[in-house]
Amino acid sequence: MNDTPQSYVLCSNPRSGTTLLCDMLAQTGVAGRPDSFFGAQHLADWCADWGITEAVDPDDAHFTEKYFAAMRREGQGGTALFGLRLMGPDLGSACAWLGRRHPGLPDDAARFAAAFGPVRFIYLSRTDKLAEAVSFLRAEQSGLWHSRPDGSALEELPPAGPPGYDAAALTRRITELQALDAAWPVWFDANGIAPLRLSYENLSEAPQKTLAQVLAFIGLDPGCAADIAPGTRKLADATSAAWIARYRAEAGRA
Repeated sequence: MNDTPQSYVLCSNPRSGTTLLCDMLAQTGVAGRPDSFFGAQHLADWCADWGITEAVDPDDAHFTEKYFAAMRREGQGGTALFGLRLMGPDLGSACAWLGRRHPGLPDDAARFAAAFGPVRFIYLSRTDKLAEAVSFLRAEQSGLWHSRPDGSALEELPPAGPPGYDAAALTRRITELQALDAAWPVWFDANGIAPLRLSYENLSEAPQKTLAQVLAFIGLDPGCAADIAPGTRKLADATSAAWIARYRAEAGRA
């Protein structure tokens, strides 16, 4: 915590509130524009947005330098800080990519610092895994991942399947999310990282207060959070509550 940060990494897993927090950070105008730049499924889209015409190949040194330069510009968003969202499913591939670009360093924390300057890590997790799994499954089924405060779609993909309660699918999602959650503390400990720990539940209940915590942690004025309003709307509804209640009732789940 002695070095003035030049970057921060928001570490999390799906359906944990990162889109809400990233949007609010970007709205401040001083905290970069964090996004999932290491998301394997997004690399081609980022390249198209940034005018990178080379084939997407994280193993290629020339492509890597062009991608990292563009990523740095995008993640700074015209500010002094670079922001990155790193999701659990992308942790391994991101660290491997950084390892190829910065060989010979002792650990992943050193590689992140070599790539992005002095860095602070934030860990956002969701305590209620069943609610997280319901959110995940409903987003997959409907294709609606995020909506704006007025209810219009912010991120919408083709539906992955017909809507409907599916206990087996929820169980699979819970298991996957629990495994992703378990991996983060192991990685932090292995790399000597002491992240700011946040919960989805607190973020959802008091978004401005949580934003102020993050701003203070990354060396910015927490007062910048005062006028920032959430740019996303909760998707949980009566159907979500009914699925949660049904899952808990079946087979005596508590």
